[in-house]
Amino acid sequence: MNISLEDIKKARETLTGIAVRTELAYTNTLSDLTSNHVYLKMENQQRTGSFKLRGAYNKVASLSAAEKKTGIIASSAGNHAQGTALAGTLFGISSTIVMPKNAPLSKVKATKGYGAKVVLQGGVYDEAYAEACRIQKEQQLTFIHPFNDPMVIAGQGTIALEILDDLPDVEAIVVPIGGGGLISGVALAIKNVKPSVKVIGVQTKNMPSMVESIAQKKIITCNGSPTIADGIAVKTPGDITFELVQRYVDDIVTVDEEEIASAILLLLERVKTISEGSGAVSVAAVLNRMPEYKNRKIAAIISGGNIDVNMMSRIINKGLAKSGRKVVFNMVIPDKPGSLWQLLKLTAETGANVLTVTHDRETRGAPLGYASVQLELETADQEQIDAIKKLMEQHQYCVNVI
Repeated sequence: MNISLEDIKKARETLTGIAVRTELAYTNTLSDLTSNHVYLKMENQQRTGSFKLRGAYNKVASLSAAEKKTGIIASSAGNHAQGTALAGTLFGISSTIVMPKNAPLSKVKATKGYGAKVVLQGGVYDEAYAEACRIQKEQQLTFIHPFNDPMVIAGQGTIALEILDDLPDVEAIVVPIGGGGLISGVALAIKNVKPSVKVIGVQTKNMPSMVESIAQKKIITCNGSPTIADGIAVKTPGDITFELVQRYVDDIVTVDEEEIASAILLLLERVKTISEGSGAVSVAAVLNRMPEYKNRKIAAIISGGNIDVNMMSRIINKGLAKSGRKVVFNMVIPDKPGSLWQLLKLTAETGANVLTVTHDRETRGAPLGYASVQLELETADQEQIDAIKKLMEQHQYCVNVI
């Protein structure tokens, strides 16, 4: 393994004028919720929408003339794809990117827009990686690894230098982990400049490959399950990143899908910023996995903001339902003139807003002479939902909450 603090400092020079020096923003919302002083490193505002440009460009910049001439190839769930594609275009190099078939369409389209040829293969990153390796050997291309490469790691480590510049007295940095390139660079830089700072990694419970590898003290492959944090859904950590995480990272925690979704919604609604699932895991960890931290200065890295619009819509709807701001009532009413009007009139008196109404007299759940009605309501909170349900039951409606 050949990587040092000097490599990260050189990477910062290489990235000058290419990568954006992203904001380290204080957030009152997260600070109040956790009794800490929480800052967000906004890599979702980075060029291409994620931190990955830093490592990809630094690696491409280090290639020899012969390597650049052959063309480059990479495998990625989306963010490294865009960073590599843009880096290749900036250097005038042809690029091929292999992405999983279920990669968000927005990321696939953006990667093509940055000038790369996109190949869709496999269901997860590791399967796309295997196909990229096959193409690389067949066409003799130069491989740009998304995390297990010293120059890529050095590029990602520049984030730590910026955090230390902007917040010299930072006490903890919370970092998403997929293959480990981001946290390896950040932890190496931090521990060589200010070793007192705690470096905490975060993985999704659905794909805890680095957590299990560290626990077993060897690299293992974790099959896991699908996750909304697709950018960190890596089955097998790299050998370089595994060694660096072992050496420099203080702790790794895991968060579940509901916690990630809630973090995305909170960032959108309260912090006014868009994060993809892999970027929001750091916030999910600060909110749910760090109770021992109080009155500390914490920097959480929002690693990317490239979230699919359809996924965002589903997360918002789920979050609204969980917080009691949207509810669906199902009930049976007499199938006669005025019955639906009476139900809607009663609903209006509660102050809830009707979003949709479904009236079905043919469903098997309604006896002859009755109709099934489904009301989707916009509500203020769970207390209002309970009050509406109680009122309807007082008026002889049998209400089921969906």
